[in-house]
Amino acid sequence: MTETSTETPADQADNLDRAEPGDSDAAIETLFDAGGLAPSARAIVAETDLALKVARAKSTAKAWFGRRLSLGHLSDRAGMPERPGRPPRPELRMPRDMPRRSAHGPAGRFALLHALAHIELNAIDMTWDLVGRFAREAMPQSFFDNWVQVGLEEAKHFEMLAKRLTALGGNYGDLPAHDGLWQAAQATGHDLAARIAVVPLVLEARGLDVTPGMIDSLTAAGDQPSAAIIEIIYRDEKRHVAFGAKWFRFLCERQGLPPEPTFHKLVRDNFRGPIKPPFNDRARSEAGLTPGFYKPLSALGTSR
Repeated sequence: MTETSTETPADQADNLDRAEPGDSDAAIETLFDAGGLAPSARAIVAETDLALKVARAKSTAKAWFGRRLSLGHLSDRAGMPERPGRPPRPELRMPRDMPRRSAHGPAGRFALLHALAHIELNAIDMTWDLVGRFAREAMPQSFFDNWVQVGLEEAKHFEMLAKRLTALGGNYGDLPAHDGLWQAAQATGHDLAARIAVVPLVLEARGLDVTPGMIDSLTAAGDQPSAAIIEIIYRDEKRHVAFGAKWFRFLCERQGLPPEPTFHKLVRDNFRGPIKPPFNDRARSEAGLTPGFYKPLSALGTSR
């Protein structure tokens, strides 16, 4: 069964109020671009202050679900940024240049949470880039409802992890991070179907495979606060993959294309790297991503 939200936009706006009482502050209320959802998404991606990036995402989502924000469009001269806004730290390296770290002990757990925070930061930017970049696509409003919800949840994930790093005696930015994730956005900026295939249905689906083991490890180490955060992220990622599967099928049906072969071609053309087992088949299937999508790609890999 595909896990998707049944809440109306009004429900989502009300839930945002209840979950984030501080968001009612005037400073947060005005952090969206009144020109529309698309320029608001651009401002989120371009923001270099990470606390403000999170606040902009919350403000934009609240305005959108409160139906105080139209879709709007980006002009050709003010499109989405080529790169997202980032603070001076962490130092960004190529994936091959990242140091190997033990996953054990306090330092290992800090490194794990730091890496996850970096993934969630990239997820904020990749999601809002999708919203802004493809605002001119002829898609139902519910499409934008779904991805605004994803963009809000990614912002909350990063915020939770950043606060947890602080509670552990450090901060996001203390360790180097790799610069490979944004390449997925750059490679798929030309094609909505390709973006959905690669980001939610490859990258986020991989999170469904590896996250349960992280939760078990953190729980075994006695770090229940960190495990609880990762459990929330795991729950939300199932929904994000479900949204991806739903809208990928929608696009294929609209174009008269078979979903699985189309997915295989788009991934081979736009994703560098292998689709690696073991897979969490149950979680993937619950999100609507059945084995026919990914297992043919894992047999030979997609390395180029």
